[in-house]
Amino acid sequence: MANKLVAITLLSSIALLSCISVTISSSLAFYNVVSFGAKPDGRTDSTQPFLRAWMAACSSARPAMVYVPRGTFLIRSVTFNGPCRNRIVFEIDGTLVAPWDYHVIGNTGNWIYFKQVSWVSVHGGTIDARGAGFWACRKTSGPCPAGARSITFLASNNVEINGLRSINSQVIHVAIAQCNNVNIQNLNVRASTSSLNTDGIHVESSTGVTITRSAFRTGDDCISIGPATTNVWIQRIACGPGHGISIGSLGNGLIEGGVQNVTVTGVVFTGTQNGVRIKTWARPSNGFARDIEFRNVRMKNVGNPIIIDQEYCPNNQCPTMSSGVQVSQVTYSNIKGTSSTPVAVTFNCSPSVPCRGIQMKDVQLTFENRPATAFCANAHGTSSGTVIPKSCL
Repeated sequence: MANKLVAITLLSSIALLSCISVTISSSLAFYNVVSFGAKPDGRTDSTQPFLRAWMAACSSARPAMVYVPRGTFLIRSVTFNGPCRNRIVFEIDGTLVAPWDYHVIGNTGNWIYFKQVSWVSVHGGTIDARGAGFWACRKTSGPCPAGARSITFLASNNVEINGLRSINSQVIHVAIAQCNNVNIQNLNVRASTSSLNTDGIHVESSTGVTITRSAFRTGDDCISIGPATTNVWIQRIACGPGHGISIGSLGNGLIEGGVQNVTVTGVVFTGTQNGVRIKTWARPSNGFARDIEFRNVRMKNVGNPIIIDQEYCPNNQCPTMSSGVQVSQVTYSNIKGTSSTPVAVTFNCSPSVPCRGIQMKDVQLTFENRPATAFCANAHGTSSGTVIPKSCL
């Protein structure tokens, strides 16, 4: 019931944002970045013209549009600060590109950064972070910058991203942190399958996030949900290649907010490393993941279609510890398809806080035209309907 109420609330928010976009479009104060000096030649640094257009829109007494026309605009790392006086639509008909030298944005952490804004909508367009050089650097032993997220919203409310295409991000494509009421739809993410940490969307410390009708082909998680995140609705997603949809990793810190009330439905995973995953560090923590539902999912040649991994510990940093993150009330229903490995279901839960309330309903996963297998450790729950592989709960 909780997830149903969240769905109604989130979908109502989507409708509200859409109505607002339509209502204000005819009466917007209009700010074309070209009028502020931006050049659509892909070579001239247009960072300052973009900032000037933003500041004009942000100070507008009536709803405003920052307009990026057709053409290619080179911008360095830029921060669009709020709060602003009114609503803003950031309309992109062209392409934004980062400098070829990956150090220019790689040392800043964020490329396109919206901070403390409300009622901001980003519509259409392409952003290309030109991350190939950065990825190559990370595969060598030489010093590399930490990398930049392509577009970030921090401490913002009532945000909409619609129709954006993000390619070749250095690290995370879209980051949402400390935000409330975010609607992301029709997002198209592309990065090399060999790129590291290029998550399509990463959400943390946020509430009321809806992600729908989007496609991801990347080198890491299609969508990842971090600590202190509640009320998330993910629907009609195409994921692959990539690492799947992940809750976590959680429990990196001793004191950490939990994840609650997440629904993932109507997703197709194709050739991904994982399907639906919950991942926690093998160390003490007060974190949790509960009231999670994965339903109506199709797996096509997926490495780990269903997995809870509570032994995450890269570089052997916690060899004698167990995860303190409590995983409970997780439902898997109507999940069908093929696994690329014999073990299609893995519940590797913490010995100190075992998984509880796991429910399997109508799950059918095969490996090479025969039933796959399941593995359970410290996992408790029930199964109903047809469950293949046979439940080990």
